Amino acid sequence: MKLLLLSVFFCVSLAAGAQVPKDSLSMMHSPSRASIMSAIFPGAGQAYNKKYWKIPIIYAGFAGLGYLVKTNNDEYKIFKEAYRLRLDGDESTTDNFVSVYADQDLVTLKNFYRRNRDLSIIGIGVLYVLNIVDAAVDAHLFYFNVSDDLTMHIQPDYNPQVFSGPSLSLSIQF
Repeated sequence: MKLLLLSVFFCVSLAAGAQVPKDSLSMMHSPSRASIMSAIFPGAGQAYNKKYWKIPIIYAGFAGLGYLVKTNNDEYKIFKEAYRLRLDGDESTTDNFVSVYADQDLVTLKNFYRRNRDLSIIGIGVLYVLNIVDAAVDAHLFYFNVSDDLTMHIQPDYNPQVFSGPSLSLSIQF
């Protein structure tokens, strides 16, 4: 029960720090709008939130993961074709890795590059979702008051109703 009351008090005190200017209630900053904008065009939600510095990071992530998808897919195709040529039974067709890799090595390399390609595609999806989540969280915290007068005090305390001995008191002021 005490933990529940403490968490409610903490949430209320955090909400008190997120102050919306009274003259701009008609022009609220919308988290759903930021999310939709980022879903349609990655980085647009960050621009809506005025966090322009995040846009190059998002696109660099997409570019890097796209590069990994392409290079891993190219290597996968090379080793897949080499393995296919080795098993076709025709002596006139040979692959470039005849004296370099055994059959099992070609299978291992083919599977390695396919797995890395697939993980890179999953990484693109995760980055896309993180882009949307980041836009929504930034929009929720758009009016959050981050001033220099945030303080935290830890001091010795004695409260006989809660605990029958000395204790520490933690006080956070916004």
